[in-house]
Amino acid sequence: MATYRVVLRQSEEGYSVSCPGLPGCWSQGATEEEALANIRSAISEYVAAAEELASDADGRVVEVAVA
Repeated sequence: MATYRVVLRQSEEGYSVSCPGLPGCWSQGATEEEALANIRSAISEYVAAAEELASDADGRVVEVAVA
């Protein structure tokens, strides 16, 4: 399980939330809880799509640790 930092902003329509570490990965919700649930789903889909794209490349996937 990975942990991602997200930015949660309240607006007139509810909440918007983005993941700065994953460009273009954002979501929203009527409540804070809904927005956070939605970004969890968006992050999961983003990572799955990125892994699929990486597997089609002429390379190999390698994990590295960052402190």
